[in-house]
Amino acid sequence: METRTISGLVQADQAHLIHPQHFAADHQTPVVYVEGEGATLRDAEGHEYIDGLSQLWNVNAGHGRFELAEAAAAQMRRLAYASAYVGFTNEPAVRLAERLLTLTYKNLSGVYFTTAGAESNEAAFKIARYFWKRRGIPTKTKIISRIHGYHGVTMAAMSATGMPVFHKMFAPTVPGFIHILPSYPYRYPGSGAEALEEAIRREGPETVAAFIAEPVMGAGGVIVPTPDYFAKVREICDRHQVLFIADEVITAFGRTGRWFALDHWGVQPDVVTFAKAVTSAYLPLGGVMVSRAIHQAILDAPAAERFMHAATYSGHPTCCAVGLANLNIFERERLVERAATMGTRLQAGLQTLRDLPMVGEVRGLGLIGGIELVKDKATKEPALGVAAKVLGEAKKRGLITRPRTGQSGDYPIGDTICLAPPLVITEAQVDRIIEILRESIPAAAS
Repeated sequence: METRTISGLVQADQAHLIHPQHFAADHQTPVVYVEGEGATLRDAEGHEYIDGLSQLWNVNAGHGRFELAEAAAAQMRRLAYASAYVGFTNEPAVRLAERLLTLTYKNLSGVYFTTAGAESNEAAFKIARYFWKRRGIPTKTKIISRIHGYHGVTMAAMSATGMPVFHKMFAPTVPGFIHILPSYPYRYPGSGAEALEEAIRREGPETVAAFIAEPVMGAGGVIVPTPDYFAKVREICDRHQVLFIADEVITAFGRTGRWFALDHWGVQPDVVTFAKAVTSAYLPLGGVMVSRAIHQAILDAPAAERFMHAATYSGHPTCCAVGLANLNIFERERLVERAATMGTRLQAGLQTLRDLPMVGEVRGLGLIGGIELVKDKATKEPALGVAAKVLGEAKKRGLITRPRTGQSGDYPIGDTICLAPPLVITEAQVDRIIEILRESIPAAAS
């Protein structure tokens, strides 16, 4: 692209396009992406960057996969779109649902397709309410989620999200959402599943429909729980008849070195929400997978209690065809196993940054990692407003990623650099990420 063309494009963008999380001051000199290959991105001026976050945690199979473009084109030539409302179906949607159930937790048997993670979580909340109404307990409507958790920013998903910055200009939130402390050993010693037990007892088990949690918190700061946390969560949910929703929008499809992340702890949820890497972001697709008991409640419903949830693009044949092709790549190239191997290298590299004065903690699992920044290692006082400078320095050196902006007060967290590169990343690129961060963090501090 010519410089004048780039300038004109940016001017038109600034004049007309409203971006996610829009703030005009942050968009004065946007990066104009034009090409990607593997774990590398190129902008309109010819600069190359390592994609440190798989763009938005989702390009797991890497950029430039012609096979996925060809799968979309082939399906579009045959049947681009058809309704999957009850009474109609299509081959890619059926095949993908069947395929997904061979990869996920063995207690799951039904799949409802969406187009995004937030939509998946919205559907999961409705499914939880539906299930308890079918069971004759209509008072079970509340959803318990966690502080620092991220579940999307549509209205109910935003209400479940435990990050006040997303609520401030859109409040009030939807009633019936309760936030509890997460398992976050660095900041909240001793925090764990007892917070869930206390919340259920306080609200009354007869009012609580479900508990939702990310196996590893993503956008909230890559927070990894203690090893015993989810086993205790499962036991508490069972004892109080509360559904456990695993938000695996980020952690599914190899990100942690397993197909689905709760496998690390041998725990099965009642509901799984997914999106992002199911197509490696080549087309929008998400979904909800449910247990046999929930699935049967839908199948056995009388006409007056039928499952009246719907979306135009549920089971979109082209999106599902790309999902199938994407899973073919994962299995053929053993990308989940690769993520485990490269993840070990990434986690070891991150540990070498602990000696930097601003680094309070590094944490992660597989190919997802976080570096929490502090003003003082001894007091753990959060570093605020620093991550943008670190990432500015990283960008100069050829790394693009995103931060979790820190907060002080009752639930502190320091600015956190988040990492989740494509599963196809090379050893040299992993090592270069660490080198760039080792240079960028002190450069920002000075």
